[in-house]
Amino acid sequence: MRKLSLLLLVFILLLGACAEQPKQEENKAGEETVKAQNSQTSEADHKDRFIFESYGTLRSLDPACGYDTVSHMRVMNLYEPLVFFDGSATDKFVPVLATEVPSIENGGITDGGKTYTFKIRKGVKFHKGGELTAEDVVYSIKRHMIVDQEGGPMWMMLEALVGVPSTRKDGKIREGVFEKIDKSIEAKGDKVIFHLPKPFPPLMSVLAYSYGGIIMDKQWCVANGCWDGNIVTAAKYNNPAFGSEPLAKIENGSGPYTMLKWEPSVEFIFERFDGYWGPKPAIKTAIIRYNQEWSSRKLALQNGDADRVSVDAQYLSEVQNMKNVVVHSIPQLSVTAAIFCQNINPEANPNIGSGKLDGEGIPPNFFSDIHVRRAFLHAFDRTTYARDVWNDKVVMPTSPNAEGMPFHKDEPVYDFDLKKAAEEMKQAWNGELWEKGFKMVINHNTGNEQREAAAHMLAENIMSLNPKFQVEVRSMDWKDYVIAYRKYQFPIFIIGWGADFPDPDNFIFTFMSSDGAYGKFSGYKNEEVNRLCKEGRFEIDPAKRKPIYERLQDMWYEEAVGCMIYQKIDHFAYRDNVKGFVPHPMLDIEWENIKLLSK
Repeated sequence: MRKLSLLLLVFILLLGACAEQPKQEENKAGEETVKAQNSQTSEADHKDRFIFESYGTLRSLDPACGYDTVSHMRVMNLYEPLVFFDGSATDKFVPVLATEVPSIENGGITDGGKTYTFKIRKGVKFHKGGELTAEDVVYSIKRHMIVDQEGGPMWMMLEALVGVPSTRKDGKIREGVFEKIDKSIEAKGDKVIFHLPKPFPPLMSVLAYSYGGIIMDKQWCVANGCWDGNIVTAAKYNNPAFGSEPLAKIENGSGPYTMLKWEPSVEFIFERFDGYWGPKPAIKTAIIRYNQEWSSRKLALQNGDADRVSVDAQYLSEVQNMKNVVVHSIPQLSVTAAIFCQNINPEANPNIGSGKLDGEGIPPNFFSDIHVRRAFLHAFDRTTYARDVWNDKVVMPTSPNAEGMPFHKDEPVYDFDLKKAAEEMKQAWNGELWEKGFKMVINHNTGNEQREAAAHMLAENIMSLNPKFQVEVRSMDWKDYVIAYRKYQFPIFIIGWGADFPDPDNFIFTFMSSDGAYGKFSGYKNEEVNRLCKEGRFEIDPAKRKPIYERLQDMWYEEAVGCMIYQKIDHFAYRDNVKGFVPHPMLDIEWENIKLLSK
């Protein structure tokens, strides 16, 4: 499906975010575990212990709200979905909490693809003691959609089961949306039935990969402040503020591991769940340590003090020939871009100076002028960036539709030309910008050197155009970064996207639609784009979909929406005694399926 041979070494997509310590009792138990570990000469030597050092930070354990690869890895080892990917496949699935994968052949998919029936597994225990029922499944799916946190992952489930990408429109709850959610799924005995308004081909992939398919214990959720199960009260639980999610710091999944300890920006410790319904995992304890220093991570891997570490592309050569280490390089369905925000939030915003076009800042709608956007695009030297940052071992994308996706099209790019950039700036804001100058900040997430390099390239080249142009580059920890861009605080946010499901809709809609996970926070609104995104999503005929997505990719260039930076390959570096890694193009560098590992 993809031209894997075209994908060369690319950098790690990091995501993560903020959280606080779990319960005191859990922390105490975790501290005792750590003391015992430190008494050993080499922790990674333990057959039943796995240690992974990375620099992704965790934001939330609430499956309805987390939407980043760090949260995904934690949640998917603690909780479970109805189905999951079959090995490395993106279009084949295996049952998890369901006893079989619905299909037309087995009668699980009926009504022309609008009804899905899942048989729910019996004898499954949650970590706190409850037993899985079909009602838990119904509650979980409904609760996820009701929560629908701003910028969160529930747009996929809502689009599939309700026919809209959000419970809100223009900041207000859509009339009747909760009633539609309530009717979209029901339990009948040990079966759960999904009722779709129209066929939604990616549904199985959405259930397997996204948080919308995570199943929880209804009684425990309600007892811990979640939706009470009454659709009349649903609005009360909609769109919680970041950090106030009721399940952000606690868990009660049915997965193979429980959370023993979570010390933010230090470590997260999984412990094997002895009551797990499936095969007993070989790994008893898994420790995920925060370590942003490559030299330290490298030493831990080399000395056997870690079983696996995150390896950025520029350091790949340092581990490829390392003794007792094996590296798996996996092409990813993932792209990274610098997105221009056309509607910046000026309130207490340190990134826009005075907030005015007076030489001391930029106005909130600074990037609404296409000449400004074009100038920044002409200031990005793709050739030099690929050579100096990646040693030319990188794919430089031209649109959000990742290489290897259906209907991918190579778009023209704004060539690196500082004279053209200057001409665009002279036309911007009726000539006032060139005369008065401006000050602004470009932020990148701490530790991501590829994004940092892109930020500095844009800043330095823009400043070279006019001494009155001042652009500062700052770093921010990811747990804060993901909140800030969702509050429209960044003039430019540099961010990556990995596939939720392998379809161009998942990329184009995300980056360009006014309802997309990134398009929304860019402030970019184009009615033609929004219309085409919706048409493409529900069009079944490939011959009709192709011109839709080709037109959208053309508009990415014509509208100068953002600057595509790179498409990546992730590098999974393990000690060679670790077995069980399964590559997957949608599960990136932060991913680890701990239950499959052994030593």
